[in-house]
This record gives sequence, structure tokens and C-alpha cells, in this order.
Amino acid sequence: MHFALSIFTGLLCWELLAHFAIIDPRFFPAPTSILAYLVFESVTDGLPKHVAVSMWRIAAGFTIGSVLGVAVGVIMGLMPRVRRIIYPWISVTYPLPKIALFPLIMLVLGLGDAPKITVIALGSFFLVLINTLQGIDGSPKIYRDLAVVYRVRYWQQVFHIVIPSAAPTIFAGLKLALGYSFVMMVASEFSGADSGLGYIIWQSWETFSIKAMYAGIFVVGVLGMVGNYTLDWTERRCLPWYRPHA
Repeated sequence: MHFALSIFTGLLCWELLAHFAIIDPRFFPAPTSILAYLVFESVTDGLPKHVAVSMWRIAAGFTIGSVLGVAVGVIMGLMPRVRRIIYPWISVTYPLPKIALFPLIMLVLGLGDAPKITVIALGSFFLVLINTLQGIDGSPKIYRDLAVVYRVRYWQQVFHIVIPSAAPTIFAGLKLALGYSFVMMVASEFSGADSGLGYIIWQSWETFSIKAMYAGIFVVGVLGMVGNYTLDWTERRCLPWYRPHA
């Protein structure tokens, strides 16, 4: 209820400001006009196709980066020797802006979906890995000590104690990575692309199709919100014992 009221109030204020020309409607068109574009014109302009293309890139890149991030994070957390070898490389490569590597990735992989999926996967990988590693490090040592006392097998300790205790932090990393994936998706589609939401936003800016530009931005925001709520729902189902908002 509070969420809907907040969104409605914000849009109403925007609508009134545009209607009374307090803000320039050429640059800040009223929400109703953007909605009218989405309903009556977006299909003609091919927006659904661009949404589908972007969602495919997001799904592929986020999945690949997240799976690898969790796997490498768990391995580094459980194996100190591996951690000492890999961590310096993580420290060097993590601060690099991933979008700055995009020209190099395009040079190697070409102009198709592969470089865009790769840059999304890279952005997701580091965020999930770091949060997974933090979750493994924060796992209460007493649980593992008790497991040793009761002679619980090593792999049972990993899958029934270590990973579940780290799961809330892993999910935090997944949520951060999902948001960053949308940033990488849009940025990578600004250049070297002929489809996708980023392409639509950039092309609309170049042709001064302001309503189409706002429609693309709006769709990105809605998709990001849906993805975040989906992860929240998944977290509640997978971690019934964890209630951060209780």
C-alpha cells in the first residue's frame, strides 16, 4: 500500500508540474503522455522486440556471472591456499570499470550478443563473489566446530552449514549484481548494437524522440523492480529461517 501510494504521489506531482508548464514538457513530458506512447505507439516502434533482446542478454549474463561468482567465492572461502592465489587478481581487476573493457571485449568477440553478455557477466561476477566470500568468512565457527565434534562429513558441513549460513549475504550480492547488470546492459547497448533498450534510449535521444526515450527508461526501471522483487520472493522461499524485516 505504501509503495503504491509513494509511486502514485510522485507521478501525480510530475503530471501537475508538466501540465502547468512549471517544468518544460519538451524535456520532461507528462507521465500520461509517456503511458499513451507505451500503449498506442511502442508496438509500432518495435519496443517489445527490444525488451525481449535486452532481457535475454540480462538473463544470460547475470546467470553466468552469478553462478561463477558463487562457485569461486565458496572455493576461495573454503580453501585458503586457493584464496591466496586468486585474491590478488580479484583486487586488481575488481576496481576496473567493466564498461571500460567493453571495446576490448568487442575487439575479441565481435559485435553480436557475446560481448554484451560477457560485460554483464563480469559485472555480476565480482559483486556476487565478494559477497559470497564475505558470507563464508562470517559463518559462525562454532557451527563447524560442533560438526567436527559430531563427525559430520566435510561436504555435509559445506552444503548444510557453511553455504546456508552464508546464503543471506549471497542473496545480497545477487540483488546488487542484478541492478548492476541493468546498468551494464544499457551501457553496452549504447554502442555496437542495433537492438535492445539501451539502443532505443540512445536512438531516441539522437532523434529527439523524448517520449520514446522516457518509455525506454521507464521499462528498464520496471524490469529492474520486478527482478528485485523476484529475488526477494526467492530469498523468502529458500531461506525460511531468515527474516531481515521481521
